Amino acid sequence: MSNYPKPVSFSALDTCHQQMLEQLKALSALATRIEAEGIDAEAQQQADQIETFFSGTSRAHHAQEEKMVFPPILAGDNDELKATVTTLQQDHGWIEENWIELSPKLRAVASGNSWFEPAELVSQVAIFVALVQNHIALEESTVYPAAKSLGITKNDK
Repeated sequence: MSNYPKPVSFSALDTCHQQMLEQLKALSALATRIEAEGIDAEAQQQADQIETFFSGTSRAHHAQEEKMVFPPILAGDNDELKATVTTLQQDHGWIEENWIELSPKLRAVASGNSWFEPAELVSQVAIFVALVQNHIALEESTVYPAAKSLGITKNDK
C-alpha cells in the first residue's frame, strides 16, 4: 500500500500533456502569424485562450506533479530517478520564469496592443516551446512510468 493517500490520475496528467502540446503548436503559429501579419481579432482570441491555459491549467498541472508525483520518487533510493526529478523541478522553475516574461505579451495581444517586438515574441515562444516539449518527453519516458510502478496511480478506467 502506498504512503501517499491521494492517488494520481495519470490519464488526466497525460491528457493535460496533450493539451499542452496542442497549445504550444497554436502558440508557435500565433507568434509567426503576428510577426508576418500583425494582430487581428482572431489573434486576440487565440492569445487570450493560450495565455489562460498556460497561466491556469498548466500551472495547476505542474503543482500537482510537485505535490503528488515527484515526492514518492524523491523518497526512494533510485539516485538516477531522483536526479531526473530534480531536473524536472528545475524545469518547472525555468518554464515559470519563461512564462512570466511571455504571458504579458500574450495579454497585450489579447487586448489588441503591440508594444513588443514581434521577432522577440517569436524567439521567446521558440524557447518556451522547446523547454516544455523536452520537459514533457522526459516526464513521460522516465518519471511517469517510475511513479506508476510505485503505486501512486488511481484506476484511470
